[in-house]
Amino acid sequence: MNIEELNRRHFIETDMYYRVGYGLSSKLLSYAFGIFTIEVVLGKKWAKDFNATAQELSYIWKNSHPELEKAIGCKVYIVDGRTYRYKQALIHKGIKPGYDAKKGIIFRKGYLN
Repeated sequence: MNIEELNRRHFIETDMYYRVGYGLSSKLLSYAFGIFTIEVVLGKKWAKDFNATAQELSYIWKNSHPELEKAIGCKVYIVDGRTYRYKQALIHKGIKPGYDAKKGIIFRKGYLN
């Protein structure tokens, strides 16, 4: 799986809408053993909490890309640019700030039984 190509395709097809409309961006970091990891940066226009954001974005990634459709879960790392405005400036300069939240989503029931 080519993660750079997936991020490029996601940026063009989906992420641009969220960036312009809500100030929210996301990118795929890794995929291994049925679990993919995304990083989400929240902007000032985004009103949902961390849990709702993690669920919405993980399902968007899973449903938008055939390579991820068989994933059983998703790890979501969130950078809160709403509360800490300087973090978006750091990201634009190529510096990776610390994560404000880490969430996990399991797509189907019964995997943990």
